[in-house]
Amino acid sequence: MPEAWWRDAVIYQVYPRSFADGNGDGVGDLAGLRDRLPYLAGLGVDALWLNPWYPSPMADGGYDVADYRDVAPEFGTLAEAEAFIAEAHAAGLRIILDVVPNHASDQTAWFREALAAGPGSPERERFWFRPGRGDGGAEPPNDWRSIFGGPAWTRVPDGEWYLHLFAPEQPDFNWNSPDVVREFHDVLRFWYDRGVDGIRIDSAALLVKDPDAEPDGRDPYTDRDGVHDVYRGWRAITDGYPGRMLVGEVWLPDQERFARYLRPDEMHTAFNFDFLNCAWDPHALRKVIETTLATHGPVGAPPTWVLANHDVVRPVTRYGRADTSFDLQDRRLGAPTDRALGVRRARAAALLALALPGSAYVYQGEELGLPEVENLPDDLRQDPIWHRSGRTDPGRDGCRVPLPWSGDAPPFGFGGDPWLPQPPDWKTLTVEAQDADPGSMLALYRSALALRRDHLRLDGAGGGAGTGEGALAWLPAPEDVLAFTREAGVTCVVNLGDGSFPLPAGEVLLASGPLAGRDLPPDTAAWLR
Repeated sequence: MPEAWWRDAVIYQVYPRSFADGNGDGVGDLAGLRDRLPYLAGLGVDALWLNPWYPSPMADGGYDVADYRDVAPEFGTLAEAEAFIAEAHAAGLRIILDVVPNHASDQTAWFREALAAGPGSPERERFWFRPGRGDGGAEPPNDWRSIFGGPAWTRVPDGEWYLHLFAPEQPDFNWNSPDVVREFHDVLRFWYDRGVDGIRIDSAALLVKDPDAEPDGRDPYTDRDGVHDVYRGWRAITDGYPGRMLVGEVWLPDQERFARYLRPDEMHTAFNFDFLNCAWDPHALRKVIETTLATHGPVGAPPTWVLANHDVVRPVTRYGRADTSFDLQDRRLGAPTDRALGVRRARAAALLALALPGSAYVYQGEELGLPEVENLPDDLRQDPIWHRSGRTDPGRDGCRVPLPWSGDAPPFGFGGDPWLPQPPDWKTLTVEAQDADPGSMLALYRSALALRRDHLRLDGAGGGAGTGEGALAWLPAPEDVLAFTREAGVTCVVNLGDGSFPLPAGEVLLASGPLAGRDLPPDTAAWLR
């Protein structure tokens, strides 16, 4: 049986527009990404997850897909994508590609055909077209609201309305349509045939809707039971390509319902948003860790640990606030932040996440300690949340600012004039600057990833070949300290209190900050053997 590499992999998330610009137009692309493959291999990650690289009008940063079988011209060509996949494999990196099954772009051939075909046509059955309510159907079919703000229905000239849980430019697919089911099965095969090692499923719990559902305590468009049939079909296809995997974006408050997506005939893994959202609090973190392990165990799925992504406030900013939790609906942008405190906690959180059993995700720039950019000029913001909220919610652009690679001033080696402006004070955070600093965030990540590979992967020592899922045993510690030992023999200690904590016996492999002898200062983590 091929190696189940995803069970303990560290996966680096690439937001292509903001990673590296190879042709000087200010937008990241495949040429820039291919040039930076040595950096990613040297970082020590195992795989790359790429946000959508498909042709798109960019109404929502590429999540409005116009063609699922091609690459956007601003990123490159399909041939370049195939070359990139081969080069990544040669560098020891696997590739996970984003697939967006809930909705398409309104510029897809299918949606244009649906508009032209009219009410009652088979073409419209691929989407959610419905007559309106009230006199002349002038009101939406129901009162659903878009996740991006405003109504979730838009009217077309012939009087019908179509559903879009996100922006109006993103019409939702109707997964009751056999055409939709077949289309995405073919899309999976298309990319697996080109060497892609895994699929990240966007908005995975939203696919199945019931506009006529009676209230039952759950959204009529979130986590409906029929969605599991979709992923059983996807798993059957994926299992036909040995060594491939599915990872879902599943935002659910109910961990038992979350675990249903991870049953042996559905997804291999799903993002652990409870951990991402959790405050810097020892009781809350321990509860999330214990609950995660308890819910994943019965379905035989590995946990995932993630601190950031392209939709959330960067940890360095969030952990420096008075309220260190994260809420997708309230990013609290502009809240006072103690940057030095945020950096200390982000460093400690990195060691915590990388010490836990299972897989881990690193969002680009996390390894550089980049903060959220909260002062972008209003006229440059591109996130539809900003516009749909009446310019009251700044949205997600602040975590998507292009990476700084080198130099003392923007564009910091990124390429051309970046599509979002970089802060001038990022000159101390460039890869070049951190390369020369053994105490930098980049040095911490490189050391942690190397040690994780050498000491936290069991390679058959009680946890299965290479699964990295050895038992976690909590150690006695004060209530404001998290301390546990992995079966591989490594102990992780995280001090979330106000005073120092004496480390247990053992060789210190790595610490997130300076130690005072054998004492672990507040907001610091250490690995021991």
